[in-house]
Amino acid sequence: MSSSSSNSSSSSSSSSSSSSSSSSSSSNGSSSSSSSSSSSCMVIVVIVVVKVVVVVVVWLVVVVVVIAALAVAVVVVVVVVVVVVVVVVVVVVVVVIEVAVAEVVVKVVVVVVVVVIVVVVVVVVVAVVVVVIAIGTVVVEVAVVATAVVVEVVILVIHVVVVVVVVVVVVVVVVVVVVEVVVVEVIKIVEVVVVVVVIAVATVVVEVAVVVVLVLVVVVIVVIVVVVVVVVVVVVIVVVVVVEFS
Repeated sequence: MSSSSSNSSSSSSSSSSSSSSSSSSSSNGSSSSSSSSSSSCMVIVVIVVVKVVVVVVVWLVVVVVVIAALAVAVVVVVVVVVVVVVVVVVVVVVVVIEVAVAEVVVKVVVVVVVVVIVVVVVVVVVAVVVVVIAIGTVVVEVAVVATAVVVEVVILVIHVVVVVVVVVVVVVVVVVVVVEVVVVEVIKIVEVVVVVVVIAVATVVVEVAVVVVLVLVVVVIVVIVVVVVVVVVVVVIVVVVVVEFS
């Protein structure tokens, strides 16, 4: 009796285990089917998202490229406009500066020519005044020297006349006694007179020569100054003409 009851209990336990295994297998089948369906949905979603992202990225790249091209075109246009404006401004400034410089050069040349003409006139006037003063000085000195010479000659003549009168008187008084003495004295007096006259004439000649040399030096200096000024004026005029025609 006991063995039959144990058999029946074991059979009941086996039947219960088989039923539990069948229920677990059915539950496993349902879970695998649900996981396969969810994975296929995820793949579809990923593909759609990737396509959207690719389209968005492509459109963004196109937009960026277009914007960059437009920016580059705008920058190029602005640079060209700026360069053209700068070139025009530089040309205008250069033309204005050249015109201004030409006017300044003409004014400077006119001023230089006027100054040179004034300097030449002043130098010529000063030279004429110096020559006139020198000639007047020479004339005055010559007149003074001539007057002194005439006075000395007159004095000497007076002395000679006096001496001759004295000698004649002495000769008449003591003809025989002092003939030799009188002759010697007359010779000495004549020598003194000749020496004095020669010295006076030599002094006059030396003074006249010095004055003439001074006058010649002054004239040469004046001529040199005038020639230098004329040469400078001619050179300035030639330079101005060359600059104007060049």
